Amino acid sequence: MTRRLYLLRHGQTDHNATRRMQGQLDTHLSEAGLEGAHRVAEMLEGREISKVIASDLSRAADTARVVGERIGVEVTIDPRLRETHLGEWQDMHHDEVDVRYPGARVYWRHDPTWAPPGGESRIQVAQRARRVIDELMATFDDWNNSAVLVVAHGGTISALAGSLLGFSTPMFPLLGSLSNTHFAVLSARPAFNPAVESAESLSPDFAPGGGTSAQWYLNGWNIGLGDI
Repeated sequence: MTRRLYLLRHGQTDHNATRRMQGQLDTHLSEAGLEGAHRVAEMLEGREISKVIASDLSRAADTARVVGERIGVEVTIDPRLRETHLGEWQDMHHDEVDVRYPGARVYWRHDPTWAPPGGESRIQVAQRARRVIDELMATFDDWNNSAVLVVAHGGTISALAGSLLGFSTPMFPLLGSLSNTHFAVLSARPAFNPAVESAESLSPDFAPGGGTSAQWYLNGWNIGLGDI
């Protein structure tokens, strides 16, 4: 049995449009962002999504509510899905960061263990967001016959996907950015370890209660309206 996971980035905000660093600032969807949320909701309709879980930051939660209303699924909020805390960089324009911290943004993009001053690293984000999915894998048995949608943020989604896919630390930057209201698709199947298991012992289904480990696969990245 395959479990499908959609990871959707929130709609556009004015900070996105003007290249200002948001981090965990609670910014809101712009008019264009709200329109994008409605468009992606139409795309996701009919994909057998039975659970929607979102960051508590307004831009993600409001995007999730638009989708949830369209597909008839209540939204669950979890603050562990918040965007990366950017510390001193929050609310700064990209160019301002580059002037005050020369080379730091490039370094940050390439080293997932490095954090902006007063902020958190990509690895730290991956650790907190990964717990949300691990808990769902262990408790949400209906996932076997449906899909789960997570609505979060670009940095969070990239970190979470890298963790699920088993990336080593240097591999995390290999995933490109996600555009607003674009999504990634991952799938999980019961893991098979040929060193300790035989082909005959492999079950195609996840055990009830999360007793089966999973192997995650990347099926699509940065998918938007023009890609379907």
